[in-house]
Amino acid sequence: MQSTEEVLESLREALTGVGVVLPSLAVDPLTGAGDEPFPLLDLGRCNVRTAERLASVLRGERPPMGAYVVDVRDGRVGEVMGHLGGRVQLRPLGGGREWDCPPECTGPAPQAEVLRARVRKVNREGRMPC
Repeated sequence: MQSTEEVLESLREALTGVGVVLPSLAVDPLTGAGDEPFPLLDLGRCNVRTAERLASVLRGERPPMGAYVVDVRDGRVGEVMGHLGGRVQLRPLGGGREWDCPPECTGPAPQAEVLRARVRKVNREGRMPC
């Protein structure tokens, strides 16, 4: 049987592998300090987007909500906003009108493209009106 720390790291790696990060994931300090043979893991607190993504992964939705993907039909990059009628609903990274895409026509988005779009969005939001 694995130690509690090994199980914790295994869970952290599995969650990271599907794009879910629980920043407060840790061994529960109360049960970990006692004589309890199986201390509890504290999954901690997370924001709504992380919880939504975790639920999407657990439901087996592919790609999961919150993931960044490329619509291979035309090369557009979007964020997965939902799944409806067997289609994936995508929104452009900089905001705009959503579009539907068959799940088999999606691929992972290049990280550089995602980063560029997020920086553009932050810059746009930070500009003061004249």
